Parts: sequence; C-alpha cells; structure tokens
Amino acid sequence: MSTLFEVSNLSKEFGGLQVSRDISLALAEGERLALIGPNGAGKTTFVNLVTGRIRPSAGQVRLGGEDITALGAVQRVRRGLVRTFQVTRLFPDMTPEEHVVMTILQRHGRATRIFARFHGDSAARDEAAEILATLGLTEVSSRKVATIAYGQQRLLEIAIALAQRPKVLLLDEPAAGVPSADTPRIEEALAQLPPSLAVLMIEHDMDLVFRFAKRVVVLAAGELIFQGLPAEVARDAKVREAYLGSYAHAGS
Repeated sequence: MSTLFEVSNLSKEFGGLQVSRDISLALAEGERLALIGPNGAGKTTFVNLVTGRIRPSAGQVRLGGEDITALGAVQRVRRGLVRTFQVTRLFPDMTPEEHVVMTILQRHGRATRIFARFHGDSAARDEAAEILATLGLTEVSSRKVATIAYGQQRLLEIAIALAQRPKVLLLDEPAAGVPSADTPRIEEALAQLPPSLAVLMIEHDMDLVFRFAKRVVVLAAGELIFQGLPAEVARDAKVREAYLGSYAHAGS
C-alpha cells in the first residue's frame, strides 16, 4: 500500500528549547495509527506542526506526494489534511445538522448568507444527514448542541471534520472528557469511518487505542521512541514502564 501522508525529520525549537526532534513517520491510505505518550511528550505540538498551525524549524510534511511544509493550515485542509481538537469548538445554539451543512457549504465556497440558503440546499442537507447517520447522530441532528451529551458533541466534531472530505484525519484525543460509559459510542463511530480514510489518533485511553489502532507510535520528550504493532508496544519493557504503567503490566 502506497504512502499517503509522510513526515520526515520534523523538528521544532522555541527559544533554543527543542520540543520536537527528528520525527519521521508515514501513513498509508486506510491506515489506523495511534500516537501515544505521557503529558508533555509533545503530541499536540506535533499535530500543530503537521497541520500548519506552527512552522517547523526543520523537516518536511508531504501529502499525496506533495510537499506541503510551507502551506498554511487552511491550504492543508483544502488538500485533505483535517484535524479535530481536544476541546470542543461548537456553537451551543446551533444544531448538529446546521454545523455540518455549514461546513459543506464552506467547502463548496457557498457560505455567504449561509442560513438563508440552509433550508433550500437539499444536496448539502442530504450529505449532512449521511455523515450524521454514520456517527450515530441522526436522533439529535435537530437539537441545539447545548442540549446533547458531551460524547455526542465529540462525535459532532468528527462529523464536521468528515464534511471537509479529508484524506487524512488527525483525531486529537476524541474521547477526552467523555464519561467512560459513553466511550463505546465513540469507538462504534470510529469503526464506521470510511475505510479509505487514513486516521492518526492521539489518545490516552489505552483500551480505545489498542482496539482502534493497527499500528502504534510512542512519543517521549519530543522524540519517537517506538513504532510497531499494538501487541509489540505492550511487550516493550521500556515503553511499558515509562508510558503505559500499570495497564501494560496488567496486560502482560
């Protein structure tokens, strides 16, 4: 399977302090990859680097064979590199349907006077309904976001990301803040993502990581210290001791 997304020797310094050092990884079409590591390992900095929110000090980011290192965040989204955030960024008085339709219209460059067009654009509404159904949000599609569960809000953020037609989707802790009872809802939704979509997920929930990912990379102090299968990372003594703690010991 050919490489769709590639990061080569990516590094970042802030005032002489190196927070990311020679990070290299690749993602193929349809691959499910998890990036794990302790707090302060540089995971969110890495996502900000590859999505264009901050510029690297060195290294290269490629998408579909194109060097996108010099492109801004919006240009990367238009080429198919889309992310979600740790904290929800939704409008509480809008519905899930309105959020997704707005994103679709923006994608087509038709967001001017968006609410005047909303009810008349059947194609956008049909596409939104399909995306919301994929993530199990049909029943709450017409409710204000402020009235739906936090786990459903997290799923709505993924729906908005899918409405941008990504080739590569970066999920920054999709289960963050979600009650454990609602985590299966997140997991079920992730299982419904398009099989051709390449997904890189940052997550602290190790149960979710090991069920979702086909490959795992471990980041520590801004460096990748491991790349391999979930079963291999769980057996690695150094990784287990430093980054998985009691979970890995119990799993062994």
